[in-house]
Amino acid sequence: MLPRCVVNSVRLIILCGLVLRALTGWASPSQTDSLLRVLDQTLVHQAKYDKQRLDRLFMLKSELRANQDNAAASFNLALRICDEYQVFTYDSAFIYSLKLGTLARRLQSPAKLQIARTKLAYTLRSGGLFKDAFDTLESINVRLLSPRYKAEFYEIYSIVCIELAEYDQDTYYQPYYTAKSYTYADTAARFSRSGSYAHLAQQLYRAKQQDDLPTGQAIFARLQRLPLSPHQIAVNASALAKLYDDAGQREKALQLMTLAAINDIKSATKEGIALFKVADYCYQRGDLQRAFWYIGEARKTANFYQARQRLFQISPLSTLIDGQKISIVEKQRQQAKQSALAIGVLATLLLGTAFIIYFQLRRLQATGRLLAQANQELHQNNAQLHILHQKEQELNGKLRELNQGLNYANHIKEEYIGYYFNNTSRYIDKLEVLQKKLTTLLTTKQVAAAQQMVKDIDIKSERTALFKGFDTAFIHLFPSFVSEFNALFTEADRIQLADEHLLTTELRIFALIRLGINDSEQISRILGYSIHTVYAYKTRVKNRSFLPNEAFEARVLAIQAT
Repeated sequence: MLPRCVVNSVRLIILCGLVLRALTGWASPSQTDSLLRVLDQTLVHQAKYDKQRLDRLFMLKSELRANQDNAAASFNLALRICDEYQVFTYDSAFIYSLKLGTLARRLQSPAKLQIARTKLAYTLRSGGLFKDAFDTLESINVRLLSPRYKAEFYEIYSIVCIELAEYDQDTYYQPYYTAKSYTYADTAARFSRSGSYAHLAQQLYRAKQQDDLPTGQAIFARLQRLPLSPHQIAVNASALAKLYDDAGQREKALQLMTLAAINDIKSATKEGIALFKVADYCYQRGDLQRAFWYIGEARKTANFYQARQRLFQISPLSTLIDGQKISIVEKQRQQAKQSALAIGVLATLLLGTAFIIYFQLRRLQATGRLLAQANQELHQNNAQLHILHQKEQELNGKLRELNQGLNYANHIKEEYIGYYFNNTSRYIDKLEVLQKKLTTLLTTKQVAAAQQMVKDIDIKSERTALFKGFDTAFIHLFPSFVSEFNALFTEADRIQLADEHLLTTELRIFALIRLGINDSEQISRILGYSIHTVYAYKTRVKNRSFLPNEAFEARVLAIQAT
């Protein structure tokens, strides 16, 4: 079975192949329908992709809390968290943009402060706060930025200008902001390495603004040869889709915009507009069912992100589709009413006919009915006896399984209760001896001797002894655990024990999981490791196994005791 990441990559390659076929003129409505079906399935699994981003954020926030005393490390982690949130949710992106500024001031680093302001400007733009975005951009000292962030700075300036131009839609300010957008886009491209993703993306953006379809096709083809993330695929496919749409090739535009929407969902991007555009195309094609679904999901996404300009763009189409949907529902209601009336008349006629036939046959079938009733009752009784016999056999089988399970559980409990009381008794004896000695020393005011006695307590040795006792008891109870665990790996990746009675850290973690302790935080407290270390051990072991990650722990739990 292939790993999930490989399967997803193959699917992404197939989708890109469909788009490339569209670019070479092989597009057909059936390919569009195939892409729309993929979009439907991706929407169904949207929560899974959102969870992947939330899991990444959880890990980054855990690292940030662990490094809160290290301002430099905190700044880098907060920067990564801010990047994750910038296309996911406005409020959190705004909070971490401000946090970056606080950390930069704490570090007394003017360069990092300009980076923080750049991230804040991007966040304000995504939320539709154009004036605040402009004010923030004006406050940035560009000379202190590295070339990478200079490119980002001018790219943000360009996007703010073009989005404000689209928002204004007048004959005076729109040309002004459009011209400024082109200028900033050209400046951003100068700070990007030729042939890099950033440089090509800026060129595609410029081609989109100038309605230059041949140039856009050529640049998109070059971008396809780079290793792109789902978010990057979505951005570039959306840009090329606009060029096709302006050229009147709406079928190809729909295919590319559908690809953009699929990758927006897979990358958990809530700030994008691709799904709204696909809803518009579906409405124009007469596919009202999808248009209603997609516009509803686009509205939810914009509300989730709190993108004001997106809600403004979505509102007219949403109202139009909702009105069309209400009209269709009303027509369906009228048709259903007429059908119900016709069915009622037909049912009345059929009922009258049935009564006539019934009374005619009643006299002729009296004897036959009695005989059939007797035979039917006999068959029913036999069937019920057969069912009762089957249920009895099933209950007996379940009872045997329950007895085996209880015996098995009792065996594990007896072993570990004995181990628990033995260890507890030993530690209580040690505490009693220590108490007596300390009491004597403190009574005689031998404080230095009491402090030395406390220093002589070797916690590491005690923990090692605890692990050794646990390992011995576990191996006694599960003598085949190590061999069955090693059977889940290739020969080269199997664990060799230096002492057959002592487990390695990796084996000890999965031994606890086998005993039902599957919470990583609880495991970290028992073993004295950080939760991040426990995650790392678990992930490293699962990645070495030839089993899929999601099936690994279930296979460990299936290992039997003696």
